[in-house]
Amino acid sequence: MLDAVLGKLARQDDPNVLVGFDTADDAGVYRISAKQALVQTVDFFTPVVDDPYTFGQIAATNSLSDVYAMGGQPLSALAIVCFPEKDDPAILEQILSGGLSKMMEANCTVIGGHSVRDPEIKFGYAVTGTIHPDHVLTNSNAQILDALILTKPLGTGVISTAIKKGEAEPAWIESATHAMTTLNRLAADIAASGKFRVHSATDITGFGLIGHAREMALGSGVSAHIYSVGIPLLAGALDCVRAGYIPGGLKANREFAECVVAYDAGIPEEMKTILFDPQTAGGLLLSVAREDAAPILAALKAAGVPAAEIGQILPQGKPLIRVS
Repeated sequence: MLDAVLGKLARQDDPNVLVGFDTADDAGVYRISAKQALVQTVDFFTPVVDDPYTFGQIAATNSLSDVYAMGGQPLSALAIVCFPEKDDPAILEQILSGGLSKMMEANCTVIGGHSVRDPEIKFGYAVTGTIHPDHVLTNSNAQILDALILTKPLGTGVISTAIKKGEAEPAWIESATHAMTTLNRLAADIAASGKFRVHSATDITGFGLIGHAREMALGSGVSAHIYSVGIPLLAGALDCVRAGYIPGGLKANREFAECVVAYDAGIPEEMKTILFDPQTAGGLLLSVAREDAAPILAALKAAGVPAAEIGQILPQGKPLIRVS
């Protein structure tokens, strides 16, 4: 719906807008000088775990991720709070404390925010970062023969659904929580270090792996080949799919984007499903020059980032995305 509406809006003619909403990128980028640009993003959502402190951490990690996906450094943040009028203020304090802990880890200063009464809790941040105008990583510059590297396992959407239904096993909750509270900072620092030819980047969030790979392929004028056997998954992710813990967002993602996907024979249905799982605070998807794939993977793993090569970029054609 939003995609259709944005397509009808008039474009503002401002040469300082380096990245706007026309390529569905992760954040906007606005040049303020020859050597500095602002990276701006906003994200908030309802709780995905029961513990309020952990929810605050996840919301902050997720909000910061879009700045990292552009290759930027977070600078400041504004909190966005929706909270029931009659709920315990101690819950709100724990949410804010959890968020602040991750903002401090990212060296990002919370300088204010806005709150409204709402029967449903929602929380997140508007984050501003900085970047050199010549070093912006967009989702629309993938090059033919690039390797696709994913820096976090998939599965937070289906596991969060199992949590809400009270059916998630402790090991599943632990693995998903760890993933959702781990900043993409280390992965972004390596990707933006200049040591490797990273041509394009995006973070895997609400549209799932296929949805974000679709945006990268369309924006770059290429196609993508995804290796299903190489995709890292959270403990319990496929168990949740088999048990039917399918979030509404996954179904919507699949209905929207599966039309551009072709599957090789023999891929299990649960594997096809997880490719559309909406991620919260998911990893980065990097399009890296083939010769630099092994070196950047080694650097990521040495830094403790559970990265894996999951595909490659191909010349534009049909299907837009092939899964083998």
